[in-house]
Amino acid sequence: MFNMMKLFIIVLYTCLLFTGRVASNNNEEDAIRFLQQYDQRAQEEFYRWSEAAWVYESDLTEENKQLSIEADLVVSEFLKEVRRNASAFDRTGFSSDTVRQLKKLLYIGDAALEDPKDLEDLTTIISSMQERYSTGKVCLENKCLDLEPGLVRVMANSRNYDELHWAWHGWRKAVSGSKAKDDFKEYVRLKNMAAAENDQPDSGAYWRSWYEVDNFDSEVLKLYNELKPFYQQLHAYVRRKLYNIYGSEYINLQGPIPAHLFGNMWAQSWVNLLDICQPYSDKPNIDITPVLQEKGYDALRMFQVSEEFFVSLGLIPMPQEFWDKSIIERPEDRDLVCHASAWDFFNQKDFRIKQCTDITQDSFVTIHHEMGHIQYYLQYKDQPAVYRDGANPGFHEAVGDVLALSVSTPKHLQDVGLLDDVVDDPEGDINYLMQIALDKLAFFPFAILMDQWRWGVFDGSTPESRYNEEWWKLRLFYQGIIPPTVRSEMDFDPAAKYHISADVPYIRYFISHVLQFQFHEALCNASGHTGPLLKCDIYRSETAGKLLGDMLALGSSVPWPEAMERITGQREISALPLVKYFQPLLDFLEKENRANDDTIGWSDTEWMPSAPSEWTGSAVSSNNASLVTIFITCIFYLIYT
Repeated sequence: MFNMMKLFIIVLYTCLLFTGRVASNNNEEDAIRFLQQYDQRAQEEFYRWSEAAWVYESDLTEENKQLSIEADLVVSEFLKEVRRNASAFDRTGFSSDTVRQLKKLLYIGDAALEDPKDLEDLTTIISSMQERYSTGKVCLENKCLDLEPGLVRVMANSRNYDELHWAWHGWRKAVSGSKAKDDFKEYVRLKNMAAAENDQPDSGAYWRSWYEVDNFDSEVLKLYNELKPFYQQLHAYVRRKLYNIYGSEYINLQGPIPAHLFGNMWAQSWVNLLDICQPYSDKPNIDITPVLQEKGYDALRMFQVSEEFFVSLGLIPMPQEFWDKSIIERPEDRDLVCHASAWDFFNQKDFRIKQCTDITQDSFVTIHHEMGHIQYYLQYKDQPAVYRDGANPGFHEAVGDVLALSVSTPKHLQDVGLLDDVVDDPEGDINYLMQIALDKLAFFPFAILMDQWRWGVFDGSTPESRYNEEWWKLRLFYQGIIPPTVRSEMDFDPAAKYHISADVPYIRYFISHVLQFQFHEALCNASGHTGPLLKCDIYRSETAGKLLGDMLALGSSVPWPEAMERITGQREISALPLVKYFQPLLDFLEKENRANDDTIGWSDTEWMPSAPSEWTGSAVSSNNASLVTIFITCIFYLIYT
């Protein structure tokens, strides 16, 4: 019996060794050679994989989808092979760098699924969800609108309650519903299987593990609670402004706000409400959209202006491949994934952006965000392939945004010829801060609830029978918004957001929106700026550029607190620079809300707005049209009363 047991143990050990589950090789030179071989192969494998994904997302045909799925399967087999080989090393006594590289190769995401059929099913489901989102259209009679730019423009420009509901509801009808929900349920099952193969209890836990912080979700909530009072003041102020337009039939001054009234399909940014929310209307509006259009800007020129900002800091210009291969305008001859994205093809020279650019201020800022990703890729391109990533996912999102804080300043816009008049007084500052707040402060609750919802779905605390119910509970709790009409489990509203349909974790954007203000403060100090942070423009400061570039060049070769310390001198994420930046606006909001005796928060949570009327397209959809309608109504009121 003993000999049989001994033989069993030997056979088991041999099998585990063969599959890479037992570490045996403690020769670091062998490990280093293995890592060098991996680096060479990874560049080749990842290039082919990225190229196939690019071709599909740039031209959504069934043939291209199948080629992309096949590339996913090939690269997954490569990653499994690498994991088996990496886990065969006993890392005891190895240098910290060798240990870090080997450990990174052990966790391979969806590729960890053992059965290739499971990976093929998961890849197909994600492609189908993304394709449904990217090809969705909303039609009225014989005219159909894509999301970008058609529906986005309607949401941004209309003040007609019924037209906004038509666009909002139509988009959800086009891309969500029972089919999207069925796909998502199977997606969740397979993602959790992959997480288990990566030694995590569920996919949400796996995503959180990327931040290398214990109790990461608690740290996120702590940051949110620091920002919550500020958001609630902004919410109350905006609610009052919307009440002045839509009245008590559609706005309750003690309640949440209907989700379709914020100038944005997802109520994640409110900057398109600036015309009604600007505190001092006699001051110039810092909206460069009309200027871009009047001066004949096209997508290429907007990208060139963005590149010039990076170069002015002494950072790396775009390689020729970027200009030759990027897609910066929507093609007319095919469907594609229009959601803006930046791509690293892992060959150290091919970097691209895919964006359906509109000639607007919003697109101008988005360009800087995406170019920030490209700059990060360029800076760490000489790192080993395993380190070619951000220090954590939030770092990658923060880079372009921190530069946009400089680019958006009135002084900078004047310097590059996009703004004529710069009002340098406290009222002008409040107007400017309101514009930034409607974009960034309004975003925080949305950024946290996206993954709060998914984490609950992944760990089972949100069952499929309550997917939509829990989605709207979180949107009410965090954002203080409600759907404009009754929703049910027959709807699947989360699928109307790209990142849900495309399997993109979202908490990175929450982290980045805090980080960017820490980075901004550090870079402003390096540039020699004095005075309020809101006025800082690091344009042409090579000192600030070097500080940023040196951090970016690290990639993920060091834990993110160390990377953060290199640029800020701190090892923890803090909301204090953000609060410092917006403090004058917070003081203004508190004063205004007190003067109007406005409720802070949304206590009347059972309230629902009146049902919208069916939109027939007969009215004019623009801000000015709404004002004309109000004016005519007032004239009739005066005549007939």
